Amino acid sequence: MTDLERFFRRLVANLAASDPSRLHRPLPLEDIHGSIMPYRSNRRALQLESSEDYEMVLLRLCAGEGGLVRTEPEEARARFAEEIRSPNPDLRVLRRFENVLVSLQSESLARALGPEPDLPYALPAPVPPPVAGLDLLALDPLDEVEALPQPESDVEPELDEDLGPGGPHCLYCGGALPGDRPVRFCPHCGQRQTPPECPQCHSEVDPGWRHCVSCGTTLTDH
Repeated sequence: MTDLERFFRRLVANLAASDPSRLHRPLPLEDIHGSIMPYRSNRRALQLESSEDYEMVLLRLCAGEGGLVRTEPEEARARFAEEIRSPNPDLRVLRRFENVLVSLQSESLARALGPEPDLPYALPAPVPPPVAGLDLLALDPLDEVEALPQPESDVEPELDEDLGPGGPHCLYCGGALPGDRPVRFCPHCGQRQTPPECPQCHSEVDPGWRHCVSCGTTLTDH
């Protein structure tokens, strides 16, 4: 499986787990890297070493590589494709267009929701030969197969979210924040670090939410 296919499958899995209805609706590009699949909490599953690797795969996806998604407006998709072809792609191009929408292609979505493509095919268990003197018709077929005990494993399953060493990190890009002073804005991406709140009921909301979970008020970008 390529990095691009793994990225797309992870995007589909995250949407299916959080809000399956969004699988069939256009997704704002800023939501993909901001709330649906942020780099820091998905990098282990994506097997990517850096945020630059993450943004490069995202740029390839939005440029139309592999035909996995449709990017609108066409001007943005064409600009992304042009940057991919350059010797040194400028990843900042992902943030130079406003209101970019990404729609998952139906065929690619169906494949991603299906079984993993690289799992080996399991051959059926051989049927044991009949034993002389036994009336096989009187036996329950389920009685002929005995389940083998499963070995216990002491290995803890890996978590997707890598908390890393202690210290604060940016709510948006995951970059490390200075721990020896108050931080109101991220030195890497410039986003505000104080938790946003609903303007109507003043409940705390998460970055990327479009509506308040307490009163339903439409939220502006935080």
